[in-house]
Amino acid sequence: MAETTASPGAQITPTSSSRPELDETFYTWSNFFSILTGTATTKQRDAYFTHKDTLHSETDVRRAEADKDWLFKYSPTIRFLQHNIDLLSSNPSSNDPSEESATATITPTNVRCKTCPTKQSGGFSPDHGILLCANHLRTRSTLEDTLAHEMIHAYDHLRFKLDPFDLRHAACMEIRASTLSGECRWTREFFGRGQWGLTMQLQECVRRRAVLSVMGRPACEGDRGKAERVVDEVWRSCFSDTRPFDEIYR
Repeated sequence: MAETTASPGAQITPTSSSRPELDETFYTWSNFFSILTGTATTKQRDAYFTHKDTLHSETDVRRAEADKDWLFKYSPTIRFLQHNIDLLSSNPSSNDPSEESATATITPTNVRCKTCPTKQSGGFSPDHGILLCANHLRTRSTLEDTLAHEMIHAYDHLRFKLDPFDLRHAACMEIRASTLSGECRWTREFFGRGQWGLTMQLQECVRRRAVLSVMGRPACEGDRGKAERVVDEVWRSCFSDTRPFDEIYR
């Protein structure tokens, strides 16, 4: 049997050998410690996490689907948003009845849990519904925040005529979704993201996430200065608009 040699420090990818458990264990621990000690390259980090996401894809999706179904039954925030989206869908004055939309209502059937190759946690499409990235949503609480964020996008889509290429519209949507979904609450920022500010923490988180989102739009071309100016232009009106909630609860 021919032997395979590797240079010192090389990362070994699991292969179909006579001892797959050993290969998998070695791959996992060698890459884990490389990442932990900061010696792994960006390419190695990405390859490691992609491999883990693929390996656990079925389990992650099954867990996310169960959490999603639970939230639609028992989460006050998700049930409240679903109810208000239904009200907009049944009110002709709130939208254009001549336009068919796949997201006229939001139910578990058009909220899909998938393994995502990107770093996003979720997404909203007027034509397809809501995507939840199961490999990035490890807890029910995190999934609830992301689902609420995307449902607020769905609510705004029905409430307004939004232009996806208008940066002001994009900024306002992100400001509202980050403010009302709970993803910028103090505990998640402090323990989950290492943002340890004690004053104006909510506003700083919302502004930071809105700027990053606008920067990712094709019309902005990654220009941070332009994104910050757009967010500043709509900040006051969009941050203070808490509909359909009476105030910021989460």
